[in-house]
Amino acid sequence: MIFIDTHTHLYLEEFEPDHHQMVERAIEAGVKYMMLPNIDSTSVHPMLELCAAFPDNIMPMIGLHPTSVKENYMDQLAAVECWLLDRKFYGIGECGMDFYWDKTFVNEQEIAFRHQIDLAKAYKLPLIVHIRESFNEVIKILKDVNKPDLHGIFHCFSGSVEQARQAIDLGFSLGLGGVTTFKNNKMQETLKHIDLKHLVLETDAPFLAPMPYRGKRNEPAYIPLIAEKIAEIKGISVEEVAQATTENAMKLFRIANHETMEPASGGQSPAKHN
Repeated sequence: MIFIDTHTHLYLEEFEPDHHQMVERAIEAGVKYMMLPNIDSTSVHPMLELCAAFPDNIMPMIGLHPTSVKENYMDQLAAVECWLLDRKFYGIGECGMDFYWDKTFVNEQEIAFRHQIDLAKAYKLPLIVHIRESFNEVIKILKDVNKPDLHGIFHCFSGSVEQARQAIDLGFSLGLGGVTTFKNNKMQETLKHIDLKHLVLETDAPFLAPMPYRGKRNEPAYIPLIAEKIAEIKGISVEEVAQATTENAMKLFRIANHETMEPASGGQSPAKHN
């Protein structure tokens, strides 16, 4: 079985003591690919260094996390644009809205989110959407933007069937992580009504470790535990979950031929608008 962790922050300081051993544990557990979402300009270099150490397994994305949207957000967005011109990335994000920690920069969060939606559209990259305490606002913005070819992932999704269908109708997959394994999590009921073709796996490591590691440091090697829980809920085999979610992720990030791809000599070119 091959798994993909579509959202993991391996470059954070929580992993500094054992970066490489942790990646090797993940690969041994069948997690062949790990997608790294960016946070802000301070996390780009650590992220790219780790990608360089494991070029066949770890792939970077670029974006501005909503909790990093401060007074200098326009400079941060400019940095994202510069990086996109410099090298290959596999997605735009992590971006979106976050009303859990602080609402001081709500208006700026929306501006930054809309800007990154435009970047995803221009570069034809998946959009990795953060929706903490902000699902309705994010949905409203995506509907307002109304870009039919926009696609991506609703990161750390744990909502209702109705919310799941709203995201799916907009062309997005649902990112399922450790929260899905928590006792009485409402996503366990939602999953019964959602087809596997709309699902991808993620850890959000080092955060939100699945059972039985809840409260401890999360890592990509725990992806099979999330797959096992999904298989249990849907009454299917883990192999079916692995195959479907891996195919979904490979198609979304266009990494099917990653190991045979020639290294990019420069950045990506934005798509021309009609």
